Amino acid sequence: MYDKKAVHFGGGNIGRGFVAEFLHNSGYEVVFIDVMDKIIEALQQTPHYTVTEIGEDGERTFDINHYRAINSKYELPKVIDEIATADVVTCAVGPNILKFIAEPVAKAIAARQLDYPLAVIACENAINATTTWKGFITSYIETKLDKSILDTLDTKARFANSAIDRIVPHQDPDAGLNVKIEKFFEWCVEQPPFEGAKQPDIKGVHFVQDLQPYIERKLYTVNTSHATAAYYGYNRGKALIHEAMIDKEIHDIVRNCVRETAHLIVNKHDITVQEQDDYVEKIISRISNPALEDKVERVGRAPLRKLSRNERFIGPAAQLAETGDPYESLLGAIEMALRFQNVEGDDESFELAKILKENDSKTATSKITGLDTSHPLYKPVEQVVAKVQSSSS
Repeated sequence: MYDKKAVHFGGGNIGRGFVAEFLHNSGYEVVFIDVMDKIIEALQQTPHYTVTEIGEDGERTFDINHYRAINSKYELPKVIDEIATADVVTCAVGPNILKFIAEPVAKAIAARQLDYPLAVIACENAINATTTWKGFITSYIETKLDKSILDTLDTKARFANSAIDRIVPHQDPDAGLNVKIEKFFEWCVEQPPFEGAKQPDIKGVHFVQDLQPYIERKLYTVNTSHATAAYYGYNRGKALIHEAMIDKEIHDIVRNCVRETAHLIVNKHDITVQEQDDYVEKIISRISNPALEDKVERVGRAPLRKLSRNERFIGPAAQLAETGDPYESLLGAIEMALRFQNVEGDDESFELAKILKENDSKTATSKITGLDTSHPLYKPVEQVVAKVQSSSS
């Protein structure tokens, strides 16, 4: 049954509960790669684990097996060999880690002898993460290996961006490798990079000609609403996301944010008002589901990334500002995100507090958001930054 092999970077809940589930159910042997000793040792010592899908109609549990695990910190040559002989390599490590997992993929591409290219697909909550990963990989080949490899790169690897949508809630403390995950999912992958080559056979993946509408719809609806609920919930003393959504004021604020982003999505992409309205209702229902219990601190973590130029708040607000459309609710969410400071266990929240304390409002706005000072969104955001700074001093 397992005549295909997939290498996956990241042994966390997304990797085990989403990506590996798809690959396993599609007949791939999965090779997990991580640098976390505890996770790799657990995977090496445990022949199977369970994934429990949670939906409004109850739960469904199934078994994940036929996998291996390698610690790249100690056995990098083995990792390179596995990738060189794989059909697919994926990752769910966080966008900031992509540069650290470029070396083994670059070396594997250089060593690859198979007569079809490796499919490289990043599964990150970021726009065009595979393109980012490819940049690090090709840079490593050019500067550390043999840049002539790049002349025939298409014969050795194909790089496809993807958009993933599936909520992985807070896990039980004694869950071990077992993962609870939302039943709803969407995994869209670019099809054009595989033209003239072997397209990976992964059940449940939706191959699309143009990924941008799916990326922006997901990022500016799911991620915007989820983070808005988290930051307002945190600042108003709510412990859990669904508790924040029970609060009528927060619920209405979240809806107003995704009403603003829906205006952008409908006008920019070939998505009808009805389609987007239906999508919004589905998302609001999902993040309000108490069965998907999730802490506001977990969903709100990494505020600097979430406040960056192309992310869930600044990204849509900037585009709306450029067209003269309303973005006031998004501005409110940006303020709440800026107030997510010094949260235990979240390094970025401490860094955010440091930036806001040590810089004037203009410098802090530029550092945090990446907005150009001439952009129409810059001044409104700078005023919010100044407001947060004055209330923190």
